[in-house]
Amino acid sequence: MSIEKQEQWLASPLGQYLQEQEQALFDRVVHDIFGFNAMQFGMLQMPLLRHCRIPYQFNADVANGLIRCVSHQFPLQADSLDLLLLPHTLDFSEHPHQTLREAARVLVPEGHIVITGFNPVSAWGARRLASDHDVYPWDANFLSLMRVKDWLALLDFEVVEVTMACHMPPFRNSSGHGRLGRIERLGARLWPLMGGVYFVLAKKRVVSMRLIKPAWNKSKLKAGLLPTPTQKTDIQKKHE
Repeated sequence: MSIEKQEQWLASPLGQYLQEQEQALFDRVVHDIFGFNAMQFGMLQMPLLRHCRIPYQFNADVANGLIRCVSHQFPLQADSLDLLLLPHTLDFSEHPHQTLREAARVLVPEGHIVITGFNPVSAWGARRLASDHDVYPWDANFLSLMRVKDWLALLDFEVVEVTMACHMPPFRNSSGHGRLGRIERLGARLWPLMGGVYFVLAKKRVVSMRLIKPAWNKSKLKAGLLPTPTQKTDIQKKHE
């Protein structure tokens, strides 16, 4: 993915519309998550951690940010992040499942991950089918929400919240947005699962170990450490 193409599209009316919708979702969620370390990978044009109260925050991307790396190979220690933001990272990752594996590795137990992605079952997905797949952002993976949730479950994440955004059809010009602005408000009520973008908040769960305790009640020691007489022993005593 070209950073220049991404910046050019984000500066367009459609790109600004997407940023406005997603920024509001990130601002609301990150404000209530606490910890020590938070990282945003990708879409660095958007200050998605601006309302986060975690003290140490940094950005990463393939060619920009404090850390430069690919999303499926984070140069971070295991259990080192309390919050990880992946805005459309899975959409443009060559190995999206491995990206989530890396997220699970670097997050602390009870750490949070926030994901946004393009919804293939939407007007945006239909636009992708009718567009050149070499043009940003229609060259994205467009992974289904169900697949992302399945991957999260396999990695022991608990989905805390799912929200849909960008219900307006992906028109190019701002006049189209003005005429159809009410579609955004109606979309959340009438077709909530048809938004062009899904927003997922999930928490890393760690399966706790189950301790096997000795069954003390079933194996109490008898006084004097004498064995309990059996029925056969009693009969033998009578014959004697």
